[in-house]
Amino acid sequence: MSTLSSIKKPVEKDMAEFEAYFSRNMRSEIPLLKIILNYILRRKGKQMRPLLVFLTARLNGEISEPTFVAATLIELLHTASLVHDDVVDDARERRGALSVNSLWNSKIAVLVGDYMLSKGLLISVEKKRYDMLEIVSDAVKSMSEGELLQLQKSWKLNIKEEDYFKIISMKTAAIIAACTACGARSVTEDLSVIQKMKEFGVNIGIAFQIRDDLLDYEASGLTGKAPGNDIKEKKITLPLIHALEQCSYLKKRQILSIVRSEKKSKAEINGVIDFVSEFGGMQYAELQMNIYRDKALRIIDSYPDSEVKTSLREFVLYTTSRDK
Repeated sequence: MSTLSSIKKPVEKDMAEFEAYFSRNMRSEIPLLKIILNYILRRKGKQMRPLLVFLTARLNGEISEPTFVAATLIELLHTASLVHDDVVDDARERRGALSVNSLWNSKIAVLVGDYMLSKGLLISVEKKRYDMLEIVSDAVKSMSEGELLQLQKSWKLNIKEEDYFKIISMKTAAIIAACTACGARSVTEDLSVIQKMKEFGVNIGIAFQIRDDLLDYEASGLTGKAPGNDIKEKKITLPLIHALEQCSYLKKRQILSIVRSEKKSKAEINGVIDFVSEFGGMQYAELQMNIYRDKALRIIDSYPDSEVKTSLREFVLYTTSRDK
């Protein structure tokens, strides 16, 4: 399996320039904000989303300043959503480090997230990239609605498979689709190309999230979270949804009773993991993941062979075979 560093090769120079470009746009004269923004910058993740912006831009044209604007807008949105998510989930850690709300407080975390969103809006307006602003604003709207739908469904633990796909399409797939659509839009005005890249992103996003949910049932120890974390947090994802549809009514009640419980023992969590495995939940989720993976690959395969095309194929394969 390719690594992100090898996938990055065709746009390595652009990504290095992007780091400096993004840092400049994260500056503030407010001392507290400056400290928090520096803390966030030092703990940036794998930067898969900006990478996707640059790769899809290079696939469809020549990278220029609009591509940097697109990547910055996306990264600001994504980082803001992570800060806000940690507040919503009351998460104490992010990527193995203390979260902003844990180090400071929830009020400050919300304001920092709002600041990053506003910076993204300002950059797009300053550069007169209203087209990208529309794409990203639509993604923010979708992500917010998806989060609220998930919260509503989780109260009664009545998430069905169609609900699950709707939620992950609105949340994870929306931001990935914004990456690929903005990447394409930064180099072309051809609406059919932009739409094709958006569909490419949707398929990657759905496959990516299913893989993420599968990792919670795998005892790899590499994910940054213990197996069964979703069960602890009462999150019902595709592996569990499918397993619940295969068992008896009494078994379903027993499993949902454990998931619903505020305090679960390690034995109970392991019991739910074993149940999902026994009733084919993981195999089914992997099958669905591969369907969306293959849809994404078919879109990329419509392009002539190139180093960038190879990197994007490897990107898709990486997202669905990663172990963290």
